[in-house]
Amino acid sequence: MKEFIRSIPNHPKQGIMFRDITTLLKEPKALKKATDELVKQIKKKKLKVDKVASMEARGFIFGSIIAHALGVGFIPLRKKGKLPAKTLSHEYTLEYGQDCIEMHEDAVKKGENVLIVDDLLATGGTAEAACKLIEKAGAKVTGLAFLIELSFLKGRTKLNGHEIISLVDYKDEKP
Repeated sequence: MKEFIRSIPNHPKQGIMFRDITTLLKEPKALKKATDELVKQIKKKKLKVDKVASMEARGFIFGSIIAHALGVGFIPLRKKGKLPAKTLSHEYTLEYGQDCIEMHEDAVKKGENVLIVDDLLATGGTAEAACKLIEKAGAKVTGLAFLIELSFLKGRTKLNGHEIISLVDYKDEKP
C-alpha cells in the first residue's frame, strides 16, 4: 500500500511529513485492496460489529465502504454544529488547542458494538475522543481500524484496551 501513498514534506507546516491518500483513492485496484484487507483483518479478529463510526472527512471514505462490506450501519462523527438533529458531543485537547466531535443521539443503541474506522492513527487524540463519544452513548467500542499508522507518535497508548488494526505503518517521519 505504501507505493500508493504520496509523502509531502513540510505540509501543512514545517517539519511535518504529510501522508496523502488521494493517490491511493484514485486507483481503483489500490482502494479495493486496502478496504478488502481491512475487512479481512476485522473478520480474522472476529470483531463483533453492529455499526461502523468514522470521523470526517477521510474516515468517511473507508468507514462507509467497510460498513457496506460488513452489512452494518454507518455513523458519521462530525465537527461541532454540522449535524441537524439532537447530538451527543465530546470535547478533547489537541496539540494546538481544543476540538469537539458530535454524533446524533440516536445513532447507536445501548450495548451495540461499534467499530471505529479512520484513515490515519497519529497521536490518537481524535480516535480516543471517538471512543469516549461512542461509550458515552452506551455502546461498546469493539475495535479501531486505520489505513495508516504513524507508530512513532505512539497513538496506540491513548487507545489501551482496544483492538487496533492498521495496514501501513510509518515508524518515522521519513518518506
